[in-house]
Amino acid sequence: MSIAAPTVDSPPARRFRWRHVLVGAAVVVVMGAAAQLLGWNLTAWFSDLWDTMTEISFGYLVAGVALKTVQTSLTAFAWYSILRFAYPDRVRWLHILACYAASVALNGLLPANLGTLALLLMFTTIIAGATFAAILGAYAVQKIFFTVIGAFTYLYLFLSVGGSFDIKFAFVHEHPWATAILVFGGGYLVFLLMRRLWAKVVVWWEDAKEGGAILGEPRAFMLRVFLPSLLGWIASLGVMAVFLSAYDIPVSFHTLMRLCGGNSIANVTSATPGGAGVNQAFNVASLKGVASPQDATAYSVAQQLVTTAWNIIFAMIMLVWAFGWSGGKELVGDSYEGAKAKATEQKAARDERKAAKRKARAAEAS
Repeated sequence: MSIAAPTVDSPPARRFRWRHVLVGAAVVVVMGAAAQLLGWNLTAWFSDLWDTMTEISFGYLVAGVALKTVQTSLTAFAWYSILRFAYPDRVRWLHILACYAASVALNGLLPANLGTLALLLMFTTIIAGATFAAILGAYAVQKIFFTVIGAFTYLYLFLSVGGSFDIKFAFVHEHPWATAILVFGGGYLVFLLMRRLWAKVVVWWEDAKEGGAILGEPRAFMLRVFLPSLLGWIASLGVMAVFLSAYDIPVSFHTLMRLCGGNSIANVTSATPGGAGVNQAFNVASLKGVASPQDATAYSVAQQLVTTAWNIIFAMIMLVWAFGWSGGKELVGDSYEGAKAKATEQKAARDERKAAKRKARAAEAS
């Protein structure tokens, strides 16, 4: 599945060739036909996109697209810093940005965040000597900030709603003994599970710690990974604020946190391409009391349509710039196929383990 990473050093001057333009146009047409066959109504999608773009002020569109580009670039820089520490002199900024932009675009089109899995496979392809386990370790490092900020978001929402602890955890003081049994019993079960899996965790970490080398330099991690990720997250809040303003929906920190929390849950629970429909439902719920359901839906649809369209355009520009048309197409295509195969393989492994457990229980019962 691996392909040689295309190089871009001192490219020879090339003439403009109409044949390449025609081939590219043909590929777009074929992809459009395939999308239609898979049930994605491109005509309606472009119609909705055009309607959205014409009903929003041009300034809001430019601001939203600019902030989305900043968010993607800063998050890609965090990835670049992690991988550069793991593989000195083997990682190029433009390649990492192109691959990450492609994964963002894919996650807007594919279900179950397959774009993220494709990203990991792209990195193993373009970085000499990189293993999937090491790239998975790098992914764990990259997720540290998002785990922290996710916890902050939920904690903020939890504490900002008056009386929420009494409402959600009334059983703690109503049933103290049951709570104690639940906490200590659950902790013991987690301990048993970790002890049983610890040998596998140690083996995995030995393979994966190469990708997490930057954790050995806390200052570098904070400046080159955590800080860019934080600024990228702030840019994502800016994207939401821009589109909220475009529909005259009041913008406040509390509103943005509600949207962040809802989007986080939607991304976890959604199995539709790009979370279509699910994000709208959560956004309407998040904006309850702030905007009417009609305005909330219009905001959500507009933000998703515009950002998805821009993510695709930006990814195509970066891929062609970094790898050329054929190289970028091959890299993304192979990585996507590999991601589907890996997802299928993981599901098969889980099914096999479940079947083995059922067989063992049946043998014990007999």
